[in-house]
Amino acid sequence: MNVFEKHRSPFYYGFVIAALGFLIQAVFWGIYRSFGLFFNPLLNEFNWTRAEVAGAASMGWLVVGLMNFPAGAAVDRFGPRLTLSICGVFFGLGYLLMSGVHGLWQVYAFYMVMAIGMSAADVVPLSTIARWFTTKRGTVTGMAKVGTGIGMMVTPVFASHLISTHGWRTAYAVLGAVAIIALATMAQFIRRDPSKMGLRAYGEIETAKSVKRPERGIPLREALRTRQFATLCAAYLLVTTVAEVVMMHTVPHAVDMGISTTAAAGILSIIGATSIAARAVIGILVDRLGSKRALLLCFVPQLTALVLLQTADSLPTLYAFAVFYGLSHGGFFTLIAPVVAQLFGTISHGALFGVIMAANGVGGAIGPVLTGRAFDVFGSYRLPFMALIAMGVLALLLVASLTKTPYQIETERQEARAVAG
Repeated sequence: MNVFEKHRSPFYYGFVIAALGFLIQAVFWGIYRSFGLFFNPLLNEFNWTRAEVAGAASMGWLVVGLMNFPAGAAVDRFGPRLTLSICGVFFGLGYLLMSGVHGLWQVYAFYMVMAIGMSAADVVPLSTIARWFTTKRGTVTGMAKVGTGIGMMVTPVFASHLISTHGWRTAYAVLGAVAIIALATMAQFIRRDPSKMGLRAYGEIETAKSVKRPERGIPLREALRTRQFATLCAAYLLVTTVAEVVMMHTVPHAVDMGISTTAAAGILSIIGATSIAARAVIGILVDRLGSKRALLLCFVPQLTALVLLQTADSLPTLYAFAVFYGLSHGGFFTLIAPVVAQLFGTISHGALFGVIMAANGVGGAIGPVLTGRAFDVFGSYRLPFMALIAMGVLALLLVASLTKTPYQIETERQEARAVAG
């Protein structure tokens, strides 16, 4: 009896799905994380305050999070092709509309349009990969998430060139057009699951007819009521709150220490570079260690980084913080999809993934605002950065308390029987 599915052809379409996942992540996240490049041009053109412009970004992040659940449910019900096509149009349209902005209300409105489309960035490619791969699911997810880092490295350079040579309005228009064309084109090649093409998931166990494989997962309503899902949501809300505070406030903190803006920006570059390596490695580790151990491993560099951030008094210490934090950041956000698949299966994977991302959106929107308020009140980041350590420890305890779901137990039992047979 074979443990892994043997395919009649040496070419497996799942590898096309994996490549599409990489490219979809690169397009979405590369363009989305270019927001900072347009910050000063908008301030200079319209004399708005930093808080007014930053508010649009925070609101956009909240909308992205809240729209992840309907986007995930749409993937489960209508498939990734239609979901990606519609969301890709919304995403690109938001940027096209920004090229003609003349009032602050328009910035908020158009970023809401963009944010609706952005909700497909993770849930479409990663939920689809989870359905196409049983063996090496974490590894393939990690490689797809590398696309996020590559996009964040390449796209800002391209956008910056457009802004400097043709102006910010043209840059917005070009990015919007690229997004619509690229995402709509890729949507035509994506398929919901291998059964639609007469294939099995990569690594799916072959069993005798008398031995039924467990159902593909726990139904949505039942999964939402489990303690494991509530625990996972709470842990990721805390992890994302920490992440967005770090990404928004570390550079201002460094500048307050007397470090130049250029040198301080290097902190984010280091986080991005080390997160790329982490995304690839953690995907391999989750396949070998399991979801819980892989998650727990991510807390080692995270808590190390947060302690360094709290005690940092020089640029080298902040760069060391960035190395450790990048490792945890890349690991945590690569693990969501494979962890959900291991615990709950794939029958409602998109919707469950979307709920977790919605929780992330709430934490990611509120955390930076409260941190900024704390700085205004206390005059330093010491107290809010201490709170980050507390949130990291609490998230660690939550993950440590995770137990296996009935689905996971039954799946492991079936795998053991297949190997023994």
